[in-house]
Amino acid sequence: MQAIQAALPPSFAGLLLGLATFMLIEPNESLQIRFSHSFAPGLGVMSALLCVLLTLQLFLLSLPYQHASSFASLARALGSSGLFLAMGVALVTVTVLRLARAKFGPLGGSLLAGAAVVGGAVLLLATGVSLTNILDRMIAPLGDLGDSLTALLIITLVETLLWAIGIHGPALLAAVVFPVYLSLQTQNAEALAHGRPLPHIVTVSLFLFVFPGGAGATLPLVLLLLRSRIARLHRVALATLVPALFNVNEPLMFGLPLVVNPLLGVPFVLAPLALCVITFLAVNFGWVARPAFYMPSMLPLPVSVFLATKDWRAVVLALINVAVAAAIYAPFVALYERQEKAREHERAAA
Repeated sequence: MQAIQAALPPSFAGLLLGLATFMLIEPNESLQIRFSHSFAPGLGVMSALLCVLLTLQLFLLSLPYQHASSFASLARALGSSGLFLAMGVALVTVTVLRLARAKFGPLGGSLLAGAAVVGGAVLLLATGVSLTNILDRMIAPLGDLGDSLTALLIITLVETLLWAIGIHGPALLAAVVFPVYLSLQTQNAEALAHGRPLPHIVTVSLFLFVFPGGAGATLPLVLLLLRSRIARLHRVALATLVPALFNVNEPLMFGLPLVVNPLLGVPFVLAPLALCVITFLAVNFGWVARPAFYMPSMLPLPVSVFLATKDWRAVVLALINVAVAAAIYAPFVALYERQEKAREHERAAA
């Protein structure tokens, strides 16, 4: 209730701002008519501001204070699971608000929903239950999978599934996965420097073969869309080609979009898994050298894999992977183009 009391006064500023704005843009009617027409949208602005403030209150109450003595230590304790926490808090707040407003009306529902979500967060905080610690424990086993095809497949699957629903999987898992596999990468570099056989296959640089164009192996998708006769898809491909060459696919993820796209989400998950198997077997059987050096993912694909392995066959493997991923994406792209063409006809008819 203290959070509600703290949130309501600023939200009334939203009401006043909404009222003033909508009264100014209303047609030239009397002041009373303009006020009556502006009150409902003004409440809408107030509701949006209240929702933001409530979500912030809930997030702040859910932080791992018991592990922090300063802002820096608090941010460190929050870690990569903070992304999950922020999205979870927002989803819970909006869902509870929607259900409460549907049953008790805009004002009563907002007050009850705010009391419920903030009260729940206060209860968890008082009982010492940390959502961030729970999330960290859920993610932690990924760092213990080791150097194996199973590890490569599981990490790739988790990253792509998260991205498919709008959560930046690589960023989320980086705090857990990156230090482990960078250590294995360093061991390979040290072994090469001392003339010993490289001990590890699954290292940070091996993911360069798995994710051409970024998570989901989306460079082949962009290349396929460049040939599309659907104007919107062709424009998206042109706009995202250069970033894709440098393994940056956020513009494609939200511009196409790939996020929450049931049709293209299937190859988005399947293609990297296929590339995991091809890459691991090729390196395991000695057809391509094991990655010895860490290379940033933003280096273009042929350059990055060659510098990581110092083996020209790595470039061949990378090109084979692009071709395989393109073959997996192709039938789904054809279906997606049909959907887009049908939508164009519907819009033209409308």
